[in-house]
Amino acid sequence: MELELRHLHSLCVIADSGSLTKAATLLGVSQPALTAQLQRVERELGAQIFLRGRRGVTPTPLGQYLLTRARGVLLAMDELRSGVRRHPSTQRPVVRLGGIAGAVSVGLADRLSDLLPEAEVRLTTEYSPRLLWELLLAGRLDAVATVDYPGFPLRQPVSVLAEVVAVEPVFVAMSHQHRLAGLDRVDLAALADEPWALSPPDGSGWPDCFLVACEQAGFRPRVLYTVADAQPLRELIATRRAIAACQAVFDSTDGVAVRPLAGDPVKMRHLLVCRDEGPLAHMFDGLVRLAREAYWAYAGRRPHYQAWLHANGQSGG
Repeated sequence: MELELRHLHSLCVIADSGSLTKAATLLGVSQPALTAQLQRVERELGAQIFLRGRRGVTPTPLGQYLLTRARGVLLAMDELRSGVRRHPSTQRPVVRLGGIAGAVSVGLADRLSDLLPEAEVRLTTEYSPRLLWELLLAGRLDAVATVDYPGFPLRQPVSVLAEVVAVEPVFVAMSHQHRLAGLDRVDLAALADEPWALSPPDGSGWPDCFLVACEQAGFRPRVLYTVADAQPLRELIATRRAIAACQAVFDSTDGVAVRPLAGDPVKMRHLLVCRDEGPLAHMFDGLVRLAREAYWAYAGRRPHYQAWLHANGQSGG
């Protein structure tokens, strides 16, 4: 492991706050994650940076030495950024963001543009999470907002940073005139005889994870339609030609009812992934916060999802 700007920034926040708990709050990460990062840095240096005590943490002599130089490096980087912004002839740096098509990726790109006004943020959306990983590892993207599915995780190389943004249940979409549309929750087994519309394989576990859940419920779904685009899918559902497995954030308007599945048999994880040697690695924790803000801003506009969160004792952001 090599020391990076984000490590130096974390060390300075720990020293300034005098507490790993307070520092974790300021950095927007969990205390165990920050403690693990500090331990990795100390292992790399071969000595303690902070002494832990009942009243918090204090720098060791090595820590004082490191912090003095870390502050100098961070100050120099701030001056460098300021100098770049003041130089009118300098071409704007480009940040290459990738994501699954949808408002979450757009919201993250907007927030990143606000955070980095000196940069040009470019967004590439793809249907396949696997393709996004390949583009990231090939160096064609700097960070991606992607998904995976419990039981079908994508292999995470050591060369990337990854953090879960949210865990979202898979719901079912049906016509608002469907016989089960008035229920708060729908048993998956009760849908065994229905015609289904499913989105095509994405190379990372969908629809395999859903088909496994159907088999566990005692049936194999009769899939009449394989549809990638949301608008024709909505038309099939509204006209009662099919029902569909969908994200919890799927829009429940225009004759479409979106209902949770009893027991939440299928879930998906939203992830933020970044190359650990890429230009965004030093601000990865901040990127995760932006991704969560974008996700919950989008999810907050879905009353059926908010009702599920409330029923399950979750705050929704």
